[in-house]
Amino acid sequence: MQITSEEAGSGGRYVGRVEGMEQPAIMTFSRASASLIIIDHTEVPADMRGTGAGQALAEHAVAEARKGGWKIIPLCPFMKAQMDRHPDWNDVRKS
Repeated sequence: MQITSEEAGSGGRYVGRVEGMEQPAIMTFSRASASLIIIDHTEVPADMRGTGAGQALAEHAVAEARKGGWKIIPLCPFMKAQMDRHPDWNDVRKS
């Protein structure tokens, strides 16, 4: 899956595309400050469910946070569940 980042103003999204699939998987976020993002929604189309697309978006978000030096507030239930399952991501989780 190819993941790209799109930002506009105080928000953005990570978009995951798989060749041959029409709709992308999307994870949206709001930038609360230069060092904090709030992940508020993850959407995986029906034909991509069970492929690991949501997990790939979550891993990408964590990698971007580490690279950018910011923290994540996982408001999205999916992202919160992923962060709960991965205590090794606590370095980027805002508590």
